[in-house]
Amino acid sequence: MIELYAATKRFRSSGGVHTAIRDVHLSVGSGEFVAVVGPTGCGKSTTLSLISGLEPASDGRVLVHGRPVEGIPDGVGYMFQNDAVLPWRSVLDNVAAGPRYRGTSKREARDRARDWITRVGLAGFEGYYPHQLSGGMRKRVALAQTLVNEPSVLLMDEPFSALDVQTRGLMQDELLRLWSGSGAAVVFVTHDLEEALVLADRVVVMTAGPATIKSTFTVPLDRPRNAEEVRLTPEFLDIYREVWDSLREEVQITRERGTGNAA
Repeated sequence: MIELYAATKRFRSSGGVHTAIRDVHLSVGSGEFVAVVGPTGCGKSTTLSLISGLEPASDGRVLVHGRPVEGIPDGVGYMFQNDAVLPWRSVLDNVAAGPRYRGTSKREARDRARDWITRVGLAGFEGYYPHQLSGGMRKRVALAQTLVNEPSVLLMDEPFSALDVQTRGLMQDELLRLWSGSGAAVVFVTHDLEEALVLADRVVVMTAGPATIKSTFTVPLDRPRNAEEVRLTPEFLDIYREVWDSLREEVQITRERGTGNAA
């Protein structure tokens, strides 16, 4: 579904040229959930931008569905850290907007929207507006907005980071439930290693910037998973220690660079 070959991204800045990621090799298959972790500012979100077509690669190749990414590919859904819920539209109209933009009739778009609103647990809130919803409910709307288009590739950039711990756990379970059996390839960026391990089949650790892939770990936890219960298992603790040993070195490098700059 997703293939990156030696993908590199450079940005021009007032100080010259900044390399965000370099020589990234990554492949994600149909129905696979891959989480990407790394130190702050290392280029995790840039990787999503290349896959989505929002940014072109400076070097290397990026393929989605076996075709070079030269714009936003068909079948890609993107859920950002800040939701894209429109404040002047009701929950129903927010969720129906995607199908409408794709040419679906208003009636069919609303029928599909109602179905997904029910799936994310918001039945009865179709007529509410975003300011009337809690943070967790807004995230459910954003999830329905993304999934109503039935994406074959789902990109998620720290979508639950602003939520409290309890709501975050509920949303993780909700995501796993809705994704299960869909066949969608998922790339999920997060700063939270626990979240990565709860959700993913594989966890990719990126180096301190300019980032490349340092290591990849298979998560040996059976599905289906309960986000809260799986954290208490010996298997979870073992894989957490293993991945953290790799990630900790990169976090320390980033911290030392920051201390040096401050000095």
